[in-house]
Amino acid sequence: MFSFLISVAALVVGYLLYGSFVDRVFGPNPNLVTPAVSKADNVDFIAMPAWKVYMIQFLNIAGTGPIFGAIMGAKFGPSAYLWIVFGCIFAGAVHDYLSGMLSVRHGGAGYPVLVGRYLGETTKKVMLVFSVLLLLMVGAVFVYSPAVILGGMVGDGGQWSVMTWVFVVFAYYIVATLLPIDKIIGRIYPVFAAALLFMAVALMVCLLIKWPSLPEFWQGLQNRGPSVGLEGQPIFPCLFITIACGAVSGFHATQSPLMARCITNEKLGRPIFYGAMVTEGLVALIWAAVSSYFFFDGGAAEVGSDLTAAAPVVVTKVSQSWLGVLGGILALLGVVAAPITSGDTAFRSARLIIADFLHLDQGPMRKRLYIAVPLFVLSGLLLWYNIADANGFNVIWRYFGWANQTLSVFMFWTATVYLVRNKPGLYYLIALLPALFMTSVCTTFILVDKIGLGLPVSTIPWIALGTFAISAILFYLWKYRKNRQTC
Repeated sequence: MFSFLISVAALVVGYLLYGSFVDRVFGPNPNLVTPAVSKADNVDFIAMPAWKVYMIQFLNIAGTGPIFGAIMGAKFGPSAYLWIVFGCIFAGAVHDYLSGMLSVRHGGAGYPVLVGRYLGETTKKVMLVFSVLLLLMVGAVFVYSPAVILGGMVGDGGQWSVMTWVFVVFAYYIVATLLPIDKIIGRIYPVFAAALLFMAVALMVCLLIKWPSLPEFWQGLQNRGPSVGLEGQPIFPCLFITIACGAVSGFHATQSPLMARCITNEKLGRPIFYGAMVTEGLVALIWAAVSSYFFFDGGAAEVGSDLTAAAPVVVTKVSQSWLGVLGGILALLGVVAAPITSGDTAFRSARLIIADFLHLDQGPMRKRLYIAVPLFVLSGLLLWYNIADANGFNVIWRYFGWANQTLSVFMFWTATVYLVRNKPGLYYLIALLPALFMTSVCTTFILVDKIGLGLPVSTIPWIALGTFAISAILFYLWKYRKNRQTC
């Protein structure tokens, strides 16, 4: 428990200290007119109160990542805490802050537009396709996972019960994607965010009362997965792909521009973008601790489950056992709301990304339909594969995990180039260092994992170090040429 509490305190201190530093480096200008005002269209560019924007941003980026990812990542042992803390403070929150603030500075621009401005038009086109595919995978994954939980809550949990909820959730996505952002998202998301936060706080209180004997840092950071059925997955790079949303997530770069179109002052960037990510990190830490108890200290037997339970089962069993009937329902609703709300904003992001590329005004409903209909057809096909193939969900989730982190790599490089061009000295290091690290993680994973080339595990150190070194060399060669051209 002490390692968990130290990690919680470190996240809070990280927000106060490093969050302030990153904010000063970027230099928000409270006198600039934000896109919410200058481009107001009553559909996507709408000024909203800061507290509401924060709650929506938190729910948009949360999804099942800080819960399901933390549950699966907890099997790696207390090293999961370290990744959540350091990843969130020095990478994930920086990623979300810079993607949001760069969008504000560039008129509410979406992720591919920002990438194209700083990494070139070719990269922009690649990222356009890549990000839309990722968002479609998000939509498919975040339809199925809440449907499974809802099927167990209000049905028998069988195939027909789950399928019914799949259609309900998908229908909601269609409506929420097409309506103005303040009609559904702006009204119900703060409520769902409150439910998710209630769940996290309630579970933390239970942890403090129970005070279980959890694995600690000083007992070793080795992979503890083999003891709970996690075989053949080395901590590097698998942990850094498994726990994404609670530490670093490229998906957030597609979500931050949504709220960049709704904030009324650049000074709000730190609490909204950096702060929402730290809040998500806290949720991930809590679920990592709960899952450590579940897997390593008899928690599974206490709640009537076993060590092979899938993440949705862990959530259901723990919430109902620890929080009682009412608390369990509220907690599960928070868990259900998180993926559903991330799913519908994923479709909204995809619509806006494509609209930006086609320069298609999204004011008229018919023009929204031009883009939304093909998106939902494609997502429906992915969803069908997800359900029809018994292993479909796992396959899509693994590709989603890698694609998600790869998206963050390009955002980090975009932010690095921006800082090199606009800030003096070595301030660009706040984006460069996580860019190098995540480039190494994603390259190593796709070369070694079975969804990629499946190279021997023994090659991991050489691939990781080689990728890191080559990326650093290429960056400094680019920077040297840039300086020569400037002179």
